[in-house]
Amino acid sequence: MTRYKTPGFRLCCSAAALTLLLAGCATTDSGTSPSRPATPSGTLTTGSAVITPAPTQPAPPIRQTQTCNAKPVQLYIGHNTVPSTLEMIRKKAGAYSVRVLAENQPSTMEFDQERLNVITNDAGKITALRCG
Repeated sequence: MTRYKTPGFRLCCSAAALTLLLAGCATTDSGTSPSRPATPSGTLTTGSAVITPAPTQPAPPIRQTQTCNAKPVQLYIGHNTVPSTLEMIRKKAGAYSVRVLAENQPSTMEFDQERLNVITNDAGKITALRCG
């Protein structure tokens, strides 16, 4: 007595066997075989197709860490917060970035050694300069 006589089962088994057979015949050639030499421009020719390798990207330059020092800029307390003054203060403090905060303004508490915090009053005058 044969258990599996349905045509659907036979078709499924035949398809699975054919898939396994074809998978065994597949090549895993990466396109770099001795029979296919590279052309002088660095491209590989395979019949009528031309394979060009992806260009390599240079690594981005690593920026040096800047450490803020608020002591040299304390003399700017009382000055206005105009962009030119803020940029000059940032450079003299050695900071990478500047954050302008109003007095008693809530702010994030993470410490950033490269940031200069400029605290201002309602009139726009600098009341404190701190790193972080």
